[in-house]
Amino acid sequence: MIDNVIHAAVVMTTPVLLAALGGLINRVGGLVNIGLDSMMLAGALFGLIVASMTGSWPVALLAAAAAGGVVGLAMSLAVTRLQANEIIVGLGFLVAVAGLVRFFLSSAYGSSGTLSLPDVARLPRIDIPFVADVPILGAILSGHDPLTWAAWAMVPITVWFLARTRLGLRLRAVGAAPQAARALGLNPLALRDLSTVYAGVMSGLAGAYLSIGVVGIFNEGITAGRGFIALAAFYFGRNRPWATATCALLFGFFDAFQIRMQGRGIPAELVQTLPYVMVIVVLTAVAVAGRRARARRP
Repeated sequence: MIDNVIHAAVVMTTPVLLAALGGLINRVGGLVNIGLDSMMLAGALFGLIVASMTGSWPVALLAAAAAGGVVGLAMSLAVTRLQANEIIVGLGFLVAVAGLVRFFLSSAYGSSGTLSLPDVARLPRIDIPFVADVPILGAILSGHDPLTWAAWAMVPITVWFLARTRLGLRLRAVGAAPQAARALGLNPLALRDLSTVYAGVMSGLAGAYLSIGVVGIFNEGITAGRGFIALAAFYFGRNRPWATATCALLFGFFDAFQIRMQGRGIPAELVQTLPYVMVIVVLTAVAVAGRRARARRP
């Protein structure tokens, strides 16, 4: 059983980790993106449609990334160019994208919320010889798809990007002191737009992972609030990629655990709240610990 839980935890971590890393870059650039869920939803829908039309999962991932990036760009322009409040814009995009998706499903496919298409190209699973049969280690390393491997590879890449590249340092400067960055000749608005597009691309991939990597269909509630969990993850991580990944993995574990707990005599509705409740508990504990640490300082 433990191998099944570990394997499922890695699977459930992937979409949260992808969106959280995108949101982290966005926050470093100075914009808190609470619209990640809308970008995931767009990516999930377009990823499934293109996977069915082309029979190619790489093309489907590109389409999902593009869909998320377009939503991210539209959201960013509303904030950076129209001076709209980022929280209100994020909430507005959550409602707007959900409504547009519902309208599209009804008008194009005659569906009331769920879309199942034929010949959907699913993400392939990679089994590692000799490792697959090793307890625990096999569940961690084997039987996962390329996007899962890419998500974890992006963690050290993000660390390197923020600390070692010129663009990463400029993004940090823009997020920390936009006026000073502008005086140095940087364009804070363009860099924030770029970071939001990146967040949209990563969230679009996260959505595609759910639709063509996990379930093979699309549903209006397919994201299940994972965009907000991703938001909590990079807040918990305080813009540190490895800490962000740890929070995403924590949610993935409890998400996998609640799936295993269903059907064991506990009401399913109650069990399904477990991952979200535990994330709230952890974030609260971290906040309390941080406050106590600041109070001890002279």
